[in-house]
Amino acid sequence: MLAAAVAAAAGLLLPDALAGAVDATVSGERSWPQVLWLLAVGGAEIAADVAAAMLTARVTAADTAWLRRRLTRHLARLGTASPYPDGDAVSRLTTDCTGAGTVASTLVQLGSAVVVSTGAVTLLAVLDWRLAVVFLVSVPLALRLARSHLRLTADDLTAYQRVSGELSARLLDAVSGLRTIAAAGLGERESARVLRPLPQLSAAGAGMWHTQARMVWKAGLLLPAVELAVLGAAGFGVLAGRLSVGDVLAALGYVALGMSLVGQVPQLTNLSRARSCAGRLVEVLDTAPPEEGTFRLPAGPGTVELRGVRVGEVLRDVDLTVPGGSTVAVVGRSGSGKSALTAVLGGLRRPDSGEVLLDGVPVERTRTEELRTAVGYAFERPVLLGATVADAVAYGSWAGSAAVERACRTAQVHDLVVRLPEGYANPLGHTPLSGGEAQRVGLARAVVRNPRLLVLDDATASLDTVTEARVERAIGEALPGRTRVVVTHRAGTASRADRVIWLADGRVRGVAPHDVLWAEPDYRAVFTESAEGTEGTDP
Repeated sequence: MLAAAVAAAAGLLLPDALAGAVDATVSGERSWPQVLWLLAVGGAEIAADVAAAMLTARVTAADTAWLRRRLTRHLARLGTASPYPDGDAVSRLTTDCTGAGTVASTLVQLGSAVVVSTGAVTLLAVLDWRLAVVFLVSVPLALRLARSHLRLTADDLTAYQRVSGELSARLLDAVSGLRTIAAAGLGERESARVLRPLPQLSAAGAGMWHTQARMVWKAGLLLPAVELAVLGAAGFGVLAGRLSVGDVLAALGYVALGMSLVGQVPQLTNLSRARSCAGRLVEVLDTAPPEEGTFRLPAGPGTVELRGVRVGEVLRDVDLTVPGGSTVAVVGRSGSGKSALTAVLGGLRRPDSGEVLLDGVPVERTRTEELRTAVGYAFERPVLLGATVADAVAYGSWAGSAAVERACRTAQVHDLVVRLPEGYANPLGHTPLSGGEAQRVGLARAVVRNPRLLVLDDATASLDTVTEARVERAIGEALPGRTRVVVTHRAGTASRADRVIWLADGRVRGVAPHDVLWAEPDYRAVFTESAEGTEGTDP
C-alpha cells in the first residue's frame, strides 16, 4: 500500500515538474532546480514502482500459500465425505488458489489507478477547468467499457474454471490407471474421454480473449481521442494566454494519468478471474465437515456393533456384531459392499443411517485422535507418505525407531528395508517397491499403532499364500487379543478366521465359520470367481 501510494503521488507530481522544467528552459531562466526536482520525482516513481512490483509478488505468494493451507485443512477435515473428485480438488488447490491469491494485489493496483485518475482530473481542473470538462465527457464511455468487460468475462471465466477442474479430475484418473489402460488397449478411447470437455474449455477461453480484444481496441481508440480533444482545448488556452507550453505538456500528462484506469484492462480481467476462483474456493469451504466427536473410548477388547447401517445403495440394513479379540473375514463378490463395510467400522465413512459402536461408544461421536489410535487400517493399494521409509511406517503415530522396526518385522518387510542403501532412513522417493512390498509397508503402518481393531481391506491381496500366512501369524503374535477384520478373496484366509461375514448385494447373507458356509454353492462361487479374476500375486 505504501509503495503504491508513493508511486501514485510521484506520478501525479511528475507532469507539473515537467511543466516547470520546460517553462524555465524556454524562458531562459535558471532551470537546474526545476530539472533536479523533475529527476527526483521521476526517480521516486521508478523506485516506488520497483518496490511495489516486488511486494506484489511477495503478497500474492503469501496469500496463495495461506489459501492453500486453509483449503488443504478443510479438505482433510471433509475426508472421505468430500464430494469433490481428486482431480477437481487438485485444480482448486493449484489453479484456483493461485487465481484467488492475486485479489489483494489486483485491488491495490486498481485502487491506485482510481486514486491516480481522480487526482489527475482534479489537477487538470486546477490547471484549467475547461480542460477538465473536456476530459470528463469521456468518463461515461470509459465506465461503460469497464462494466461491459466485467459482465461479458464473468460467465466465460466461471465456465473456464469449472471445465478446467473437470478436465483435471479426468486426467488424474487416467494417470492413476495408466497400466490398466495400456493393458486393456484402450488408450485412444480413454484419451477421447479425458479430452471430451476440451471444446467447452476452448470456447470459454476464446470468449475471454474476444472480450478482452474488443476492450483493448476500444480503449486504444478512446485514449488518443481524448488526448486530441484536450490538446485542442489546451491550444485555445495558449492562444488566450491562460496556459504556457509547459502547461500543455502537463495537461497531456494528466490526461494519460486520468485514463490509466481504462488501461487496467488486464487487471479487470484478473479481478474477474480472481472472483471466479474465489467462488470455487468458497464452495469447498462452505461444505460442512462432519462434526467432531467428543466421547472418549473406554478400555475394551475392540468389540464392534453395527445397528441398521445403510450406506447409499452399497450397504442396506446391516446388523452384526464382531466380538472383541476375534478374527473375522469379509467375503463377497465385487460390488457387494465389502469396502463400504470396512470404511464404516473405523469411522472413515459415516453411514447414511444407523450407527456403529466400538466397545459401546458410537464411532461418529468418538474423538478423532482416539479413534485413529484405536483403529488401524491397511489397504490393497496403500499410499505411502513421508520423507523416509521409517516416516512412512510411523505416519500418523508417535512411534519411535524400535516400534517401527517391530512393526516391519511383523509385516515381514524388515529384511527388505535393511537391504536398502540407507535402511530405514532411505528416502521414500528412491525406494522402489513392488505391489506386495508396498502392501507390507502399509501393514506395518497399521500395526505400529498397536490398535485394538485392525482392519485389512484386501491388504494382503498381492502376497503369495505362504507370505500371507506368515504375516497373519506374526500379527497374531505381535497383537494378541486384538480384533481383526480381513477383506479377502481367498478361501484359505477365510478358513483361518473365527467367523466369516458373507456379503451379497449390500446385505449380510450369512455369518458363520468358513466350513459351515462352504456348504452353500453361492458361497463357493465367490471364491471361484475371485480366482478366475486374479491376475497374479507379488511376493
